[in-house]
Amino acid sequence: MTTTLTPIPFGALAADRLVRDLWTRPVAPAQRSGYAPAADVYRDGDDLVARFDLPGVDPERDVTVELEGRRLVVRGERRDQRVVEAPEAAEGSEATDGPVEAPAAEKPVGRHIREVRFGEFRRTVTLPKAADADAVRASYDAGVLTVTVAGVFAGRAPQRIEVTRAA
Repeated sequence: MTTTLTPIPFGALAADRLVRDLWTRPVAPAQRSGYAPAADVYRDGDDLVARFDLPGVDPERDVTVELEGRRLVVRGERRDQRVVEAPEAAEGSEATDGPVEAPAAEKPVGRHIREVRFGEFRRTVTLPKAADADAVRASYDAGVLTVTVAGVFAGRAPQRIEVTRAA
């Protein structure tokens, strides 16, 4: 006598375990290289425009825009701006002349949900042809970095290819 077992991958037990694991499994911390800002890259006439969402970033200190052959590379770091305040010195205690150590960051009490990502990032846009560094302009306004590469699509008209039906 032969017995045939039919597996049910999403049966009641598997689905219950999947849902239970989603709520009980700890969320892994974001990797340092896992942060990448949202980008919008499009053609505007003969120019290529790349927009990157970088709220809370100091563009002069924390962002670098480079042209490497046919690659436009935007890299930088989004820093955590929260400040851990040092506890006030107790009354009657004398100040020391030596260096004061910063207090260890205290863990928050209760639940802590962090949806804002911090860390280093690198985004690369491949250009259709090599561009001159003088053709690149970058500006930062209201948390959006806009990089324009002028004339990178000049002389590149789309070529229509005729499609034939096989006999």
